Amino acid sequence: MSRTERKWDHIRYALEAGHKSSSAFDDIKFIHQSLPDISMSDVRLHHVIGELSLSSPIFINAMTGGGGEKTFQINQQLAIAAKETGLAMAVGSQTAAIKDPTQRYTYEVIRKENPSGIMIANLGSEATVDDAKTAVDMIAADALQIHLNVIQELTMPEGDRDFTGALKRIEEIVKRLDVPVIVKEVGFGMSKETVQALLSSGVKIVDIGGYGGTNFAEIENKRRKKTLSFFTDWGIPTPVSIVEASSVSKQLSIIGSGGFNRSLDIIKGLSLGADAIGMAGYFLRVLVEEGIDKLKEEIESLHQEMVLIMTALGAQTISDLKRTPVLISGEVYHWLNQRGIDTKMYSQRSMERKRG
Repeated sequence: MSRTERKWDHIRYALEAGHKSSSAFDDIKFIHQSLPDISMSDVRLHHVIGELSLSSPIFINAMTGGGGEKTFQINQQLAIAAKETGLAMAVGSQTAAIKDPTQRYTYEVIRKENPSGIMIANLGSEATVDDAKTAVDMIAADALQIHLNVIQELTMPEGDRDFTGALKRIEEIVKRLDVPVIVKEVGFGMSKETVQALLSSGVKIVDIGGYGGTNFAEIENKRRKKTLSFFTDWGIPTPVSIVEASSVSKQLSIIGSGGFNRSLDIIKGLSLGADAIGMAGYFLRVLVEEGIDKLKEEIESLHQEMVLIMTALGAQTISDLKRTPVLISGEVYHWLNQRGIDTKMYSQRSMERKRG
């Protein structure tokens, strides 16, 4: 099977699988604030991750490209939606275009449609420094994602089987690239040990890509003759991974992704320590099934609902959300407790500040 055919397989199976919200977010509850003491007009959604200034904490996460005309059309429409709603956008892995330059147009379209937007390039951890520079130049990217997808590759019939040297390659790319480097999991979560190793290698932004969204082991199993069922339920739930990552260092910028499709879960992810939230599968489904106008409408609706929730919590900014008290219970509590992370500090946080 060609790489182009495989790309469309991934999109097709992702749509067939449906989008499931991560039930782990049900274990996160906000402490109600009867005196929030702010107006909706006080709320600001803009935030900074690393060197990137975002007008919204939501961004369109890596999905596709390199699959011919169909993936070109998807990226074109996503780029238009990103431009008209003020979102940053990442493309899918550009390895396809590096190996086959005739596929470059399926990625380059996003910069043509959104000349001044924040665009993020994407490659796997097997990439070299030259590959990284090529990917960034291809879309005049503001940052580069390096994705970690060990479980997907192991499940993929034609996937990689050798993952040695990945951290050294990432470290070299971080040193020699002129734009920020984001290291991203693809749906199985990052542990605090992984995040610490990346931080020690110079990485300043991680996308934890937690378990609970698009399941690439499930997708790849549909392409196998013999199913590897043990990988289907593999991974660290998204809220757990956000907390694990945020426990490593306050100097690290964290992107939460994996199962987000509701405004409340987005706010929960931000309150647990994420600086931005990446959404892919849910946006893809809305775009393909209902069209670009509906996608733009859904993004604006998420923004409006986020402002409502932040007003109820008395949080004017994303930074304020990180001081909002939340109660962690259930499986998320037990997981974090076993991992040596004190969840009580989240429930006893204070939003107190001077009122001018």
